[in-house]
Amino acid sequence: MSQKWSIVEAKSSDLSKPHQMILHGHSIKDKFLKEYEQKMEDVRELLNSEELENQIESLMLLDAIQRLGVDYHFQEEIEAVLKRHYVTATTCVDGFSNYTLHDLSLLFRLLRQQGFFIPADIFNNFKGNDGKFEGKLKQDIRGLMELYEAAQLGIEGEEILDEAAKFSSQIVGNRLKPPYQKNIARFTAKKYIRDLQNKNGWEKTLKELAKMDYYVAQTAHQHELSQISKWWKNLGLAEEFKQARNQPLKWYTWSMAILSDPSMSEQRLELTKSITFIYVIDDIFDLYGTPEELIVFTEAIKRWDYAAIDILPKSWKLCYKALLDTTNEIGSKIYKKYGYNPINSLKSTWASLCDAFLVEAKWFGSGHLPISNEYLENGKVSSGVHVVLVHLFFLLGINEKTGGACPVDDISELISSVAVILRLWDDFGSAKDEQQDGNDGSYIECYMKDNPGSTIEIAREHVVDLISSEWKCLNKECFRLNQNSSISSFTKAALNLARMVPLMYSYDDNQGLPVLEEYINSTLFDDMFLEHHPILDQEQRA
Repeated sequence: MSQKWSIVEAKSSDLSKPHQMILHGHSIKDKFLKEYEQKMEDVRELLNSEELENQIESLMLLDAIQRLGVDYHFQEEIEAVLKRHYVTATTCVDGFSNYTLHDLSLLFRLLRQQGFFIPADIFNNFKGNDGKFEGKLKQDIRGLMELYEAAQLGIEGEEILDEAAKFSSQIVGNRLKPPYQKNIARFTAKKYIRDLQNKNGWEKTLKELAKMDYYVAQTAHQHELSQISKWWKNLGLAEEFKQARNQPLKWYTWSMAILSDPSMSEQRLELTKSITFIYVIDDIFDLYGTPEELIVFTEAIKRWDYAAIDILPKSWKLCYKALLDTTNEIGSKIYKKYGYNPINSLKSTWASLCDAFLVEAKWFGSGHLPISNEYLENGKVSSGVHVVLVHLFFLLGINEKTGGACPVDDISELISSVAVILRLWDDFGSAKDEQQDGNDGSYIECYMKDNPGSTIEIAREHVVDLISSEWKCLNKECFRLNQNSSISSFTKAALNLARMVPLMYSYDDNQGLPVLEEYINSTLFDDMFLEHHPILDQEQRA
């Protein structure tokens, strides 16, 4: 089954369709890019329009831009619009009392996402004397749906947002979709394009831009996927470790979701290489090594020395050398681009990952289950999230952008929350990843051992509560970091990693991943929106 995540030969013909138009055919390319740039300029003018200044319509425009996944083009304009709204709302005598439920909820969510603090108690305006949300709100379906979205930005201690989420979901639960805060924008954008009504005059322009942007991103992703396929094949690790996962398509999908800006091609490629080694080394620990061999391999990783190849089992030498070559090359590229080499930080992530894998190997090899808290603390590291986000931190040049004001240690709490979300989702179901037959633990298993008499339903409900709590911690860290706009690209990427987790671990009864398959097909291969684009029609006729 895992071969369907290799590079999908069945889809290879799609890679040669007119998607490559951006890369080839200058006359067509020039026409397309000229129109694309004009659409961006049209939307930029909308954002700077005095007619929209401080109006609720401008919030609706921002929301649409974000939901369509094109907000990376307009970060300065979005910041300016929201700053005006923030100043108006916090200095006006009437405060927030003149807003409808829908408008206040939308304002709250957009401001918090951008790093502007709005207190949750502003929603007390919609409570009655009994301290509960007013009954008349049950008729305001549109407002309740936006209230539910706003509640997803809550942090620990904001009980009113917990109440808001419960109240709104009880009434409009059958209409609710996965909230924006916990979803991949490019995954939901296509449906949003279809549903977006031409009520305000700007929707048509925005929809046209979104379709073209979707195409540009698809072209970049397909080109990158072919590069990753070639790189992975040349490594030779799939031949060396035949039992291990051979899933470059899945590995690249992580990076594709984490970094949605098409211009971040180099970062996506390097990040995918690091993600690849997390999976490969995980399989070595899980499927191949004896306890003694795993100890030797971990010590070799800590030494980070090509001479250590001599102490490794023959089949592992290739993996070790490839890891060192790849990571050293990433450090060198970062040095050339930003002026510093983070290799010591990168090496440290691999050492700690192998230490965590080794701890798990000893636990499960001996049949000894740790207490659930101990398992989770180690599981945060064995998730590999810290490897991904530390590499990403430096690939995005955050140290340079903040003038060193945000050291890598400052993102430790954010890393921890994303790692817990991934580890718990990974352990949530009983289904195993395709072609995974090694020993594996589970937080639920440890929890039930710690709490004799608890049922699987109780344990799973506990895990759901833990994931919800970690999302609140993640919201808090993203809000704190987003107050420095120089790091916003990193916090968005970290959020996208957490958002991608359910797609990666929602197995069906056949151990398949239908939602992930839908995401990949939609993002990489579906060109239904561009079938009648005049420039593409010209390309196809040519």
